Amino acid sequence: MNLRNVWLALAIIGAVLPWYYLAGFMVENPLDIGGFLAAATANNVVTGFTADLLISSLVFWIYMFSRRPAGPAPWPFILINLLIGLSCALPAYLYIASRQTETLKGGTDYSS
Repeated sequence: MNLRNVWLALAIIGAVLPWYYLAGFMVENPLDIGGFLAAATANNVVTGFTADLLISSLVFWIYMFSRRPAGPAPWPFILINLLIGLSCALPAYLYIASRQTETLKGGTDYSS
């Protein structure tokens, strides 16, 4: 299994696993934005994870824009980040970026 396949597998897992838990919340609390924000900041541990996720997402966005025009267009990955999560958007970006790198090299990247 090469690194590109790892990125793809992690993107799929990163889409399914968080949404499994978020779907449970949404079934119990439909359209409850206040409840979602309260749960995301319920205690210091959860608030720390939320802050870490927000900062990591910002760093990812800055990185994507700094890679232009060489890297993939950032907007689809920003949407994935906002609608699914960073755990899907980051490996999806790395998968597409590695595919572009492979195409530019004119073949398979065996170093991955």
